[in-house]
Amino acid sequence: MAGTYDNEEQRMVDRIKCIAFREARDEGARFINRQWIAQKIHRTTRFVTEWWEKLYDECFADYSKSGRKLKLSEASRNIILNGSGKQGKSSYIVAKEIAEKQNEYVLRKTIDNYRSREGLKPFHVIPKPLKTETHISNRFWFCDWLKDWTKEDFLHLAPSNEFYVWIVRRSNYQNDRVWSKSIEDIEDDERYREMVKNRVCIEIFVIFTAKKLHWVIKDKGESWTGQYFRDTILMQHVIPFLKNEENVIDPDEVIFVHDKAPCMRANMTQHLLQDNNIKFWGNDTWPGNSPDLNVAEHIGTVIKNEVEKKMLSETEHDRYRGETLKKHISDVLKNMETDIELFETLLCSYPSRLRAVKNANGRHTDY
Repeated sequence: MAGTYDNEEQRMVDRIKCIAFREARDEGARFINRQWIAQKIHRTTRFVTEWWEKLYDECFADYSKSGRKLKLSEASRNIILNGSGKQGKSSYIVAKEIAEKQNEYVLRKTIDNYRSREGLKPFHVIPKPLKTETHISNRFWFCDWLKDWTKEDFLHLAPSNEFYVWIVRRSNYQNDRVWSKSIEDIEDDERYREMVKNRVCIEIFVIFTAKKLHWVIKDKGESWTGQYFRDTILMQHVIPFLKNEENVIDPDEVIFVHDKAPCMRANMTQHLLQDNNIKFWGNDTWPGNSPDLNVAEHIGTVIKNEVEKKMLSETEHDRYRGETLKKHISDVLKNMETDIELFETLLCSYPSRLRAVKNANGRHTDY
């Protein structure tokens, strides 16, 4: 998130701003939070969190005895290698650590190049979603609202979601990178994936019931707008799917579930579902920022994992081709289409998911 002209002088200024904004918040400016500060200074929330509780004197680094190093010292190389395979040890953090411990000024690019020469590769971490007080309150209300539902009630749900399937999973920002020789060298390897350039991806929409899975593979170049969601996804796929007795336990009882994506949150979308007599959890029901409560997220994870295995088995020529990716996505979806055991297991997991939310005080759960 830092600008093109990011340098140590600018970082010092931004550190001071973090502390000043935090002091203003403590004096009564309650609208100020870490996300707000991050947007103001064009930094990550991790940067803000690291600096806003510190003293002003800690914002400055002394480089008076050090110039730009043409060659890394052995101590600096050890610091770089010791930071491998660990979250929070990006090149920026390692450069800062070298400056503090060795009094050496090393560019992030130098550290990246050294890591590459040592056979290390960058991976990225998938962060847990943050929960505001509003999110937490809504999640508690949602749990209470469903407290009397039985597992049989949940079998009438039809969860859905749309997501991207990448040839290699998408990377996040520089500070989310983890350098390692392989995924196996990193703890909790499900959270990390290799980073590559020019990643091809395909967007798909999935919906499933206790009886069947249905999907839409978005055409290349088609924008995922509210109009596309209503005209194509809902009118041509979701509504006919839910009204077909072969796909649901009871067409009169099935409930369409989707998160609060803009295409679903739009009033036109809500009215369209109402006009077609489709039951659904609307804006006043579904709690925002709650992927752990949408079991379709699990379906997406299964699809991504299976597709990733197939792509990794491809030869170098087909490894990064979009046609290969689309073929494997179709094959995985067809194999899952009638996996009733999986569908029922996910739908019946709602009671335990709701308990987990309460046990986590409304915050992120492991689902």
